Amino acid sequence: MYVDYHDNEWGVPEYDSQKLFGKLILDGAQAGLSWITILRKREGYLKAFDGFDPDRMARYTDKKLEKLMLDPGIVRNRLKIASARRNAHAYLRLRDSGIDFSEYLWEFVGGQPIQNACKSMDDIPATSPEAEAMSKSLKKEGFNFVGPTIVYAFMQAVGMVNDHMVSCFRYEDCRD
Repeated sequence: MYVDYHDNEWGVPEYDSQKLFGKLILDGAQAGLSWITILRKREGYLKAFDGFDPDRMARYTDKKLEKLMLDPGIVRNRLKIASARRNAHAYLRLRDSGIDFSEYLWEFVGGQPIQNACKSMDDIPATSPEAEAMSKSLKKEGFNFVGPTIVYAFMQAVGMVNDHMVSCFRYEDCRD
């Protein structure tokens, strides 16, 4: 599962606003856990959070959040579950003010992926100035579970940063 994710998804540039929103939710849920834990529960998250539809998620009641706390298909952390609803509200505020979420996020990297040239795992940073700026802006807009380390992992996953090692067969593919 993890190898398939690396080989087919990780680092591939994503421009769809709702998919970016869903990935940001998943990366926030991963805080303090291994990515494989979230990857194994990804289908559960898609089902529990209505395909990461921010319109639906923003309407979740406290009762719905309590029901999600009982769902074994997701990480049952009260703060992370409440964060998903809060982040949906923030997403909708941006959208309603005429800001496209994808354009907003991609602007932090100048609209195109940053191409790193990592030769070993030690070369891969935990954050970057771009991730710190994105984190700060997302927090200002009302998002949470979007610290710089989470945001950098998100940026790697959605192809805003190419952190495949130069020796990885995916490095060149993700340069486009």
